[in-house]
Formats: sequence, structure tokens, C-alpha cells
Amino acid sequence: MLATMCILTGLKAQQKVIIGYVGGYSGLAKTNLINAKKLTIINYAFVNIRNNRAWLSREATDTINLRHLTLLKKQNPALKVLISIGGWTWSKNFSDAVLTDTSRQYFAESAIAIVKKYELDGVDIDWEYPGRPGYEGNIYRPEDKQNYTLLFKELRKQLDDLQKQTNKKYLLTTAAGGFKSFIEHTEMGNAQQYLDYINLMTYDYSGGGVASHHTALYASKAYKAENNADNAVNLFITAGVPANKLVMGIAFYGKVSILTTGAKGLGDSVTSRLRNVGYTLIRDSLLKLPDFKEHRDKNAKADYIYNGATRQFITYDDEYSVKKKCKYVKKKKLAGVMFWEYNDDLKGYLLDEIKHVLK
Repeated sequence: MLATMCILTGLKAQQKVIIGYVGGYSGLAKTNLINAKKLTIINYAFVNIRNNRAWLSREATDTINLRHLTLLKKQNPALKVLISIGGWTWSKNFSDAVLTDTSRQYFAESAIAIVKKYELDGVDIDWEYPGRPGYEGNIYRPEDKQNYTLLFKELRKQLDDLQKQTNKKYLLTTAAGGFKSFIEHTEMGNAQQYLDYINLMTYDYSGGGVASHHTALYASKAYKAENNADNAVNLFITAGVPANKLVMGIAFYGKVSILTTGAKGLGDSVTSRLRNVGYTLIRDSLLKLPDFKEHRDKNAKADYIYNGATRQFITYDDEYSVKKKCKYVKKKKLAGVMFWEYNDDLKGYLLDEIKHVLK
């Protein structure tokens, strides 16, 4: 089985994958700014679910985006382009779509039909989340735990059938929550046998009322929290997922909070949260403003900036934390890294660092 998986990827076993999510949910993507030579896989986000079928809800622009993404193979013939189904706001109907053998069969057929039509390389499932609440209004039920596995079994079967027709290898991956509750509501040890890669969403950890890292590699000593990338990797390995299928998640964006009066930064109380900001903006603009001071948490292997005048606290990945994460990937013999999303760092600061460390 492992030998087959290595063949499926079309890569040498020792090479680390670099997977980038490219968003098309807002319309036309800036595909002309993508450095295809530095990527292994592009996951096109997102495909929606309607009437228990995979559905291109923005077909006019999705069609253009998918065509432009596949044209990037002229720059990098080894590049793979996958559709990613679901995401935070479009996971509402997963539970219904995979509830029965029949519904899973038809859902898989609809996903494979998109792969065939646009001459793509596989499917990524971003179900947020099986068996537990995600976005408000999402449907979830206890049966999701087993049906999550059965979904991958059906997709793998149909992708293998397609392979027999085209003599082309197809990838099947998933984006997985990097926290304990995700493990408890899935059968990752069973599901992994059908998957090529499991992309750990080791970010968005900074919820609640405390100023905390949203994408730390290790635990901080400034506050109490169990979620971090190292903990997620250990949880999935303990659950039965081979290390060489795990992909470390990197955030190309920062999360912004306003802290209470008199706050100094990490570990202090949050009063409100603002819109995320991309790393290019952070590096090129915010870090050059005198009131924004950069701080390093050597325990978490993560940086953050704080503006005492406006009480703005921003937690993010930068070259320092990316370097630490990539070295961790090599040390732990993980499959590689993925990031959300390309548009947040169009100048490629973080992608350049990833490529440099993983070369």
C-alpha cells in the first residue's frame, strides 16, 4: 500500500510536498502571480455542495480559474491541480451528502465529473467538521464519524476506476482540523488508508478572550492552551496516521485583535477581533510603522506584533516561524507543508522561505 501511495504522488519518497490553496470563491483568482515552480500541488478552493452533489457555485469564474491553473503546468509539468470541496462556509451539506451508500456514490461521481471535465489531478475534501459544529447552521450527526471514512473509500474507488480509463494517477487528500476534537469525531487511522495526504490546519488557534498565537509550533508559556502544531502532529500519529502522510499547515495571514486598556500583548485580554490581514501587508506596511513592535515567543517558535497606542495585537506566521516549521517537518519526516492561502502573500515571502528550507 505504501509503495502504491508513493507511485500515486509521482514524487520521490524523500521529496517534501508544498501544497498551496488558491481561492476562487470571490471570483477571478490572480493566477498570473502564482509561482508554479515552487509548488507541488494547488488546491482550488472551493467547490460547494448542492443537492448532495459537488457543485461549482461560481461556474463562470471557476471555469476560467481552473483553466488558468492547469496552464501553470507549462511552467511546472509536475504540478498537480485538485479541487477542494467544502471549506468553512460550504461544509453545511457534507453530512447529508455522505449519509448513505447511494448518496456517497453519487456525490463521488459528481466530484470526479468535475475532475474529468477540467482535466484535473484529484480531489481534496475540506469538511469543517464531521460530527461536530462548524459554521453556524452546518448539519452534523454522530454517523459522520464512520461516513467520513466511507466517503474516502468511495472517492478512492472511483478515482482508481478513472485511472484505469486514463492511465493517469489521481490524488485524494483532506484538510483536517489540528485539534483533539477532530480526532475524536473521525476514524483517522482507518480513513488514512485511502488518502495520499492529510493537510493539518494548524492555524486559527487564537480563539477565546486571550491574546494568543493562532499558528504556533509549540505551546507558549504566556498563557494556557493545548492547541499547537506539534500537539496536532502527535495526535494524528497516535490515531494511526503515518507521519509521511501528514502535511503541516502554515498561515499566510495574520489574525488581528484589540486588547483591553493597559494590555502589553501576549496573554492579555481581548475585547474584539478585526479582519485578517495578509503577510505581504504585514511585512511591507505594518512592520514599518513605528508604533507596531515585533515580539518573539521562543517557546512557541512564533512572532507577533503589538501596537500599544491602538491596542492592536496581530499573530501570524513569518520567515522565522516558517523556518522552524519546515525544519520540524524534516526532522519528524512529515510529507511536507501546505498553506492558506496564496493571495495573502502574493510577493512570495513565505513561499520563498518554505522552498529554501525544504529544498
